[in-house]
Amino acid sequence: MFSKSAISLAIIFASLQSSGAFSFTNSNSRRAFVEQLTTAATVSLIATQPAFAVDALTVGGNIKFGGDDIMSPKAHGTSPVPVQENLRYGVSGKTADKICNFNRHFAEYSGYFRETSFQETVRNADGPVTFYDSNTGKPLFVAPVGRSAEEFIEESMYHGWPSFRDQEVVWQNVRVLKSSGETVSADGTHLGHNIPSRDKRNRYCINLVSIAGSPEV
Repeated sequence: MFSKSAISLAIIFASLQSSGAFSFTNSNSRRAFVEQLTTAATVSLIATQPAFAVDALTVGGNIKFGGDDIMSPKAHGTSPVPVQENLRYGVSGKTADKICNFNRHFAEYSGYFRETSFQETVRNADGPVTFYDSNTGKPLFVAPVGRSAEEFIEESMYHGWPSFRDQEVVWQNVRVLKSSGETVSADGTHLGHNIPSRDKRNRYCINLVSIAGSPEV
């Protein structure tokens, strides 16, 4: 069990971040915040979450934790393969490969997704958008679920990175490391971090360059 002090720390830091008292202006500030939140990030309530199927995918459900061994060295950094060519949303392949495969702490700069076609894609979609691993092409997130496209975009803009909730995660392919709150793919792609919101719900702040792949063949 986690101590009351650890739970309080998680709530305090999440409140500061949500209120804007602690804002991210670059990847270093985000790293500093995450390091302070290392233990607390995993304290968010692990309530039973409903799951549903989308095109044979099971989306949502309970958070799935993993160990640091997921991010052990492989053929290409922490992943077995490099990022795909011609990533979606107009993101940089070079930046994507660095963040996905040779990184555990840093992130694309806050607001990076605003310079891409992310918002247009979400707004113009007929329904939820599936986001795929930039390395393997496996589905990782489906959003928005349980909220509108504008609500999804608004939360992402407020925090600086695409921000997903438990009901939008494809848990068969995503894990949260208990040691740090780092959010990764089951294959070793660095995605971002779980930074719970003030209401203690999990919120996964994810690098767009990590989820800009095309479906695996």
